[in-house]
Formats: sequence, structure tokens, C-alpha cells
Amino acid sequence: MSAWQAVILAAGAGTRMRSATPKVLHPVCGAPLIQHVIASLYNAGLERPIVVVPPDAETLRNYLGTNVDFAVQESPLGSGHALACAREVLGKDSDNILVINADCPLVPPEGIQLLMRCHEETKAELTLMTADGADQDGYGRIIRDASGAFTAIVEEREATPEQREIKEVNGGVYAFRTASLWPNLATLKPSSNGEIYLTDMVACVHQSQGSIATVQAGDPHDVLGVNTRVDLANAEAVLRDRIREQHMLDGVTLIDPSTTYIDSGVVIGKDTVVYPNTHLQGTTQVGKGCRIGPNSLLKDSVLGAGCRVVSSMLEGATLDADVDVGPFAHLRPGTHVGEKTHIGNFVEVKESTLGVGVKSGHFSYIGDADVGDNVNIGAGTVIANFDGVTKHRTTIDENAFIGSDTTLVAPVRVGKGAATGAGAVVTKDVDAGETVVGVPARPKPKKSSKKPAQA
Repeated sequence: MSAWQAVILAAGAGTRMRSATPKVLHPVCGAPLIQHVIASLYNAGLERPIVVVPPDAETLRNYLGTNVDFAVQESPLGSGHALACAREVLGKDSDNILVINADCPLVPPEGIQLLMRCHEETKAELTLMTADGADQDGYGRIIRDASGAFTAIVEEREATPEQREIKEVNGGVYAFRTASLWPNLATLKPSSNGEIYLTDMVACVHQSQGSIATVQAGDPHDVLGVNTRVDLANAEAVLRDRIREQHMLDGVTLIDPSTTYIDSGVVIGKDTVVYPNTHLQGTTQVGKGCRIGPNSLLKDSVLGAGCRVVSSMLEGATLDADVDVGPFAHLRPGTHVGEKTHIGNFVEVKESTLGVGVKSGHFSYIGDADVGDNVNIGAGTVIANFDGVTKHRTTIDENAFIGSDTTLVAPVRVGKGAATGAGAVVTKDVDAGETVVGVPARPKPKKSSKKPAQA
């Protein structure tokens, strides 16, 4: 395959979104529109694309970072002018240039690869992705002559009533032969609104008797562009269906797919069952054989094999194998739960590490703590980790027993095999094997083994 470079057109104002957020940063299935486009390009073998942005694109630049190169379109003079702005950044190293709109999040890498192969095999000067049967509103219509040859694209606002009835539409993905692209682009004239349309390249190439090829999108939805919040919702629905279908084909059971919401970056192991009204977001990874839901939300969390999460919320949490969570538990960022641990109803855990076989069954707050193996945390336990200025850590060593309604005032340590009585307020370290009771907690007096004196 000859040398390729990719250009993403992201300089549009996006005014129809009616948002302070740049249009291409609005999320679809957990990732911004433009991120889906970049991912498809990378998976198609087109690394480090050039992104054409407006001059005030600091937010977009900060998001994309150093993974792309940038070209600036100083004035909003249309898609053709935007591509021309990328010429200097592109350089002279490529034989072909692929151009794609940043608001087309559903174009799959397979479609891009097909377009590239067709472009090379036909030796076309211009190859375009089209779709037949999609919702035509807002799309440029594909004009063909009596022989079926592709001759032009007419934007909807400039199309005649007859042309608007045409079903084949422009998909917004183009391949150009570099040698002819720049001379042809320089001949384009502004439209009635002063913009230079990249779509006019079709008529330009046709008039010069250059070769043009088209590739049909595998699914009409592939070319769905996002201009409004309605479009955004439609793209979300299509992509969610695709994500769910792929997980099911990969061996995941979704009890009710229509009420299961899975972001594009989520990984789920085989034989996991996801119950209704469950949200798997961000970079969440779920191991094999888990049971998730119903009514659960997992965000940026990692679960080992065989975990069970019922009606609970996990944010940035890590669960080792065979952990049981819920119902109504909340595991916050920085939580790491060891194997075979049980986190029960109305338990909140934050910035804490729990060892193997820990049990916290009811109504507890575990914050900024290191909990050893086989610790039992009784109902109503609270770790008072914040003094109003600083958050302090608590350590509970292995095999300790924390009685119901205990308050541990950090910083404090409960030693190996130690215990606290019900309602104890622990303000000082508890030695290994020691039992403390009361408010404030003190060592429990040992029963005397001496017999009373005989009268």
C-alpha cells in the first residue's frame, strides 16, 4: 500500500449543538465524537492524523494532546478551505490523503480500509464513501449521469426538489491522490455564501476527465453525521446497539440489552451476565463469569473473575476475584478489594485497601484505610478519617474484629486479632490480641481467675 496521511476536519463552529462545548468533544458511548474518528483511523492503519481546528481551539487541543498534529483554519470559509489549510502540515511524504469529518463517529475502520483499497486498485484521483438508504436530511446528494457515472455532489440547501429525492448521499469520507489534489483544490470557487466546498472537487475532477470511484458504506448509519443533539442521540443509539451485539457475540449474556448501557472502552469477560438497568462506563474491565446488576453503575473500575455486584455504584475501584458487593454499596476511587471479600448493603469504601476475606455486611463507612485479611467489620462501623483539615489513615490488621457501631478516629491502628466492643469509640492504637470497649475505648478488664477467700 502506498503512503497515506489522514486529515480530520474539525474546524466547524457547531452552532446547531447550542453548546459551550466544542461539538466534536460531545461524547458518544463514553468518548468524544472525534475520539471515535481517531480510533477508526488508527485501527485502519492511519496513525497521527492532522486535525484542522479553528484558532480558538484550546479545549480541543488540550484533549487531543500530542497524539495528533494540528492545522489552523483562521476563518470559517468551508471544508475545501479547511483542507487547504492542512497542506503545509501534511508536507510531501504521502501519495494519497484520506479526509474525514470529525463529526462522523460511526465510520468503522473496515470501511476506511475498503475505501483505501478501492482508491488504490482503481487508481482514482478521488474516491468517496456514499450511503444509500440513510436518512437524507442534511446530506449532499450524489449526482450521476445517464450511464451511472458519478459527476457531482449537490448540497441539500442548493439542491432542486428532484435532487432532494435522490437516496444516495455523501458520507463525508474522501480519498485523494495527492498529486492532483492541490491543483484541483486551487481551482474551486466560493459558493453563494462565500464558502469553498470540498464536495465541489467531484465536479472539478469529472470536468477534467479524471477518474472517480465510490464505495458504499456497509451500513447506512456508518456515515451518520452529528450536527444537533438529536443527531447525537441517534449516533449514541446506533453505537450502543453495535457495542451490545459485539459483547453478546463474544460470549457475554445481556438479560435485557435495551436497558444495558456499555461504553465503547469497556471490556467484559466471557460468561459474565449483565442484568437490566446496568451502566458500564469509561475504562471498566469486567472479568470472566461475573454477575453485574441489576441497577448498577461501574465507572473506570476493574473486576476480577467471578465477582458479583448488585444494585451498587463503583467508581475507579479494583476488585480481585470472587468479591461480592451490594446491594446499595458505593465503592469510590482508590478502593482495592481483595479476593472473596463481602461488601454488603449501604457500605461505602473510599481510598482503602481491603485484604482477602474481609466482611463488611451493613451500614459502614471505610475511608482512607488499610484493612488486613479476614477482618470482620460490624454493622454501623465508621472510620472518622477527616479532622476538618487533613484526612488521616487507619490500619486494621488481619483477623481483627470490629464490633457493631464502632467509631475509629483516625489516625489509629487496630492490631492483629484485636477486637472492639459494640459502640466503642477508638481514639488510640489497639495492641494485637487486645479487646477494647467503651467511650473512649479502653482495654477490657480481664476476669480474675482467683477464687474468693474462704471465711
